[in-house]
Order: sequence, then C-alpha cells, then structure tokens
Amino acid sequence: MPPSSPSSMVNHTNSNMIMMHMTFFWGKNTEILFSGWPGTSLGMYVLCLIVVFLLAVIVEWLAHSSILRGRGSTSRAKGLVQTAVYTLKTGLAYLVMLAVMSFNGGVFIVAIAGFAVGFMLFGSTAFKNPSDDEKPFEQL
Repeated sequence: MPPSSPSSMVNHTNSNMIMMHMTFFWGKNTEILFSGWPGTSLGMYVLCLIVVFLLAVIVEWLAHSSILRGRGSTSRAKGLVQTAVYTLKTGLAYLVMLAVMSFNGGVFIVAIAGFAVGFMLFGSTAFKNPSDDEKPFEQL
C-alpha cells in the first residue's frame, strides 16, 4: 500500500471520517483547539474568533509587562513570579499557534490582528509617555 500524502490525512473517530485541512480554507465549519468546538453555528464561530483575538492580545500584554522586564529589585520571589508569567505567556502563545494550525483563514487573520493590536497597545510607543529611563526616538 503506498504511503498517504499529507493532503489526504484523515482522523478516524468513532467510525466517522473527518478531513483534516492541510491548506488554508474559509468557512465556519471547523474544529479549533477542542473536538467539536466551535461547531457549525455562526455565533459559536464568531465567539471562537473573539477568543483567539483576545488570547493574542493577552500574549502581547504579558510579553510587554513590567514583570517580565525585570527592572528594580531582584529576589527569588520576583524571579518565581517572572517565571510563572513567562510560562503563562508561552502557553497562551502555543494555544494561539494551535488555533492557527486549524488552517482556517478567519482564525489566522484574527490571530495576526490580535498580536498587532496587542503590540500597538502595550509594546509600541503609540500610547506611552516617555519615562526617565526610556529615551524617545530621535525626531526626523
């Protein structure tokens, strides 16, 4: 029997064959992160997109939080908190990555939009006042 190609991979569940997408597709009928979620309802698909968007924003918030920057005093307790926040950020980033691996075009777009909005709010200088220890960009 010849080996199957990646584009013909299937998941056998309870004698039902579910096609696993290996290329981007558009549509609300998809499974993201959990079996049966979001289902076939448009409302649940929209909720799924909102969740992925918010997860991406939270990842950026955690990535640019003052806790991870490590300024100020050093202690073991602060190091443990930094490790916990870093672990949470990494876990949430992997959840976003797994959601994108559903190959759903809408999920991909909202994940990128969530990272962009999160960076704009928490990482860029667009909404920050320059502080004493951060020098602003030189003006052109």
